Amino acid sequence: MGRWQVRQPGGSNCMVKQLCILGSTGSIGTQTLDVVRSYPDRYSVYAICAHRSIDKLIAQAKEFKPEVVCIADESLYEPLREALKDIECKVWAGAGAIAEVVTMPSIDIVVAAMVGYAGLRPTIEAIKAGKTIALANKETLVVAGEIICELAIKHHTPILPVDSEHSAIFQSLVGEDRNEIEKILLTASGGPFRTFSLEQMQNATAADALKHPNWDMGAKITIDSASMMNKGFEVIEAKWLFGVPVEKVQVLVHPQSIIHSAVQFTDGAIKAQLGAPDMRLPIQYALSFPERLKSDFPRADLFKLGALTFEEPDLKRFPNLGLAYDAMRRGGNIPCVLNAANEIANLAFREGRCGFLQMSDIIRETMDKAAFIAKPTYENYVQTDKEARKLAESLL
Repeated sequence: MGRWQVRQPGGSNCMVKQLCILGSTGSIGTQTLDVVRSYPDRYSVYAICAHRSIDKLIAQAKEFKPEVVCIADESLYEPLREALKDIECKVWAGAGAIAEVVTMPSIDIVVAAMVGYAGLRPTIEAIKAGKTIALANKETLVVAGEIICELAIKHHTPILPVDSEHSAIFQSLVGEDRNEIEKILLTASGGPFRTFSLEQMQNATAADALKHPNWDMGAKITIDSASMMNKGFEVIEAKWLFGVPVEKVQVLVHPQSIIHSAVQFTDGAIKAQLGAPDMRLPIQYALSFPERLKSDFPRADLFKLGALTFEEPDLKRFPNLGLAYDAMRRGGNIPCVLNAANEIANLAFREGRCGFLQMSDIIRETMDKAAFIAKPTYENYVQTDKEARKLAESLL
């Protein structure tokens, strides 16, 4: 995609921007709505979409009164329609409906906050429709980064990162268009198992893994953070967003989560973005760029912090990070395999069907056994995802 692709979207900053929020009931979606509440003169909710959290979706629809309310689980269409019968809005259901709603002419920004592979198709359709993408769904670039980049260039579609790390890199690059990146320094909190031994991790439960020390995230992403697969995905995402090889993306474990990431340039200078660990800050920046809007978000007090520390990631205890680097080096459809296997293993761990360390074994074996496609098409990705999930399930 290259660095040009995250430039300022078109349009006047004085106009109210119409949002479509994919995954409105999740962590990113609900915090996006917090930003909308703070700036009703700037943002309006045109459409909200969720997987199956119907009660939250109904409450959001009644508060924000969007034009379209969409739920992926078609079995929930009738109860959703009945609950919203007194509101003037369209009620849609199904994956096809979500892929259609993002193309509606009135929408200015699509907040891609669906979790996992499910976010790929609607993001592709939104790019084709020329919508500004506020990207929180990292799996979209993990699975099909090359296709996403080609489409974004073809349709002149701005992609603005919402992940705190990629937002920090983006902010560090503003004004540096002509200057070469020597290295991206991608920070990681280390998660709840940063100091655990392999034996402790072997016996860890999903409840243990969900106790993230710094961030409030959804269950799937929190487990990915505990295994450092989330950071592996972010390495791949950084490669596509900022046009650098994965060898130029270095992961630093930074337990305080105050430096959200940094960029080192060829003269040796490092630029970093710091702030309290609050996802509303990068969400608001993606929506308002290039402006910075006032907020009442928590401030980082550097005096109270006293010290900021950094550690190298331990790939023996967190092999998922190494698997992500390996998938990107192998290329083709292997990152898609990585994502599919991880989604199966992550869910199995949450449901108590496999151990924490076993997740890495399942992912590695799936990557080794899956058929390799060097130049995959979108249809290849769809088929690869299905086959890799089936293979991963067979390994449980």
